[in-house]
Amino acid sequence: MTEEIHIVGGGMAGSEAAWQAANRGCRVVIHEMRPERGTFAHKTGNLGEMVCSNSFRSDDHEQNAVGLLHWEMKQAGGLVISTAYKHRLPAGGALAVDRERFAEDITDALRSHPNILISNEEVSTLPDDGQWIVATGPLTSDALGQAIARETGTTALAFFDAIAPIVHAESIDMDRAWLQSRYDKGETEEERRAYINCPMDKDTYEAFIDALLAADVTEFHDGETAGYFDGCLPIEVMAARGRETLRHGPMKPVGLTNPHQPDVKPHAVVQLRRDNALGTLYNIVGFQTKMKYGAQADVFRIIPGLENARFARLGGIHRNTFLNSPTLLDSGMRLRSKPNIRFAGQITGVEGYVESAAMGLLAGRLAAAEAAGHPLPEVPQDSAHGALVHHITGGADARTFQPMNVNFGLFQPLEGLRSGRKGRRDRYKAYTDRAKACWSDWLAAQSPAEAAE
Repeated sequence: MTEEIHIVGGGMAGSEAAWQAANRGCRVVIHEMRPERGTFAHKTGNLGEMVCSNSFRSDDHEQNAVGLLHWEMKQAGGLVISTAYKHRLPAGGALAVDRERFAEDITDALRSHPNILISNEEVSTLPDDGQWIVATGPLTSDALGQAIARETGTTALAFFDAIAPIVHAESIDMDRAWLQSRYDKGETEEERRAYINCPMDKDTYEAFIDALLAADVTEFHDGETAGYFDGCLPIEVMAARGRETLRHGPMKPVGLTNPHQPDVKPHAVVQLRRDNALGTLYNIVGFQTKMKYGAQADVFRIIPGLENARFARLGGIHRNTFLNSPTLLDSGMRLRSKPNIRFAGQITGVEGYVESAAMGLLAGRLAAAEAAGHPLPEVPQDSAHGALVHHITGGADARTFQPMNVNFGLFQPLEGLRSGRKGRRDRYKAYTDRAKACWSDWLAAQSPAEAAE
């Protein structure tokens, strides 16, 4: 096979697409402008850098759609998911990773692959020939964004992602905080103690909300509008929707018991999740924010246990652009007006590391098969990958299209199963069983040159 596949962007989607295509005999060039040109959110030049959370969310492949994506990616020899499990941290049933070691390992694997070349320059146009996969994620450069807008004849949609702060563990007061996963979830003692919990009584919670609502926040540039993805709302935006919103969201106190005061139920609880293997850094779960840096330290030090907190990274906000994929992409994720170009990852309108990597996996396999002259069977819609790609390329209403996490609401219903909450466990197990069967069949149907490792 002599045709090169060019991949623009070395995040989750671009890294996975490159791995999949290279393992199928294609020569791959990854065009990643970092570190020659940085972004607001990235801190390194590594491929696969995690800029927001360090979590790949649930790994329950029988009852959770994200966990099912994990399972499917592993069956397909996914680089991102296998590396995530290699650098797993205790997180009470979630797949959290040491983000630095994860990105270093992804980078090493791709740099050492004989079929992959990494080129550190900015791509600012949409080429007319050759096979290209655009996987530039939430921080597509202005020049490339303008080229996409010119080609599609539409202004790129945009919302904003906010980043949660990271705290040095040694600065947390464990005489006030304690280690526990919600509902003691986890198979090991380490998993059951994976989170640091900071309790609040009612007065402290009210003072925290007051400070949050009064804090100075980042201003938007002219012409930008604050359209947020609901799964990644800044805490001050949530608080503005109602004073109890945070207490029923990331600060909910359920499933937790304070060993320092076992008879006192906290009014609210702030959780921190380990961010590295050493356990020296913790990120504040669900605390994405657009507060200015000076205000953040003051507000977060109201939290019991964080009065003397030292921050390895404060929160921030960045623009996230995405396509109206239902109108612009075909079922193979190709741009209808320029079929030599595929899109993958968050720019297609999926949300989350796992979903982005999954779309990269599909794009890489589809591009490699096309280069070999052996197009793949259609991705089965009843798989998690298929449900997600079907949604973004035609299943969603283009008029109201917004970024989407994978969820069982995207799956075709099964007949004869009980609806509602009481039937949910059996229904989800049926969805995952069906998905695993059709995904396994799809992989098995591919020719030996394209089959999973």
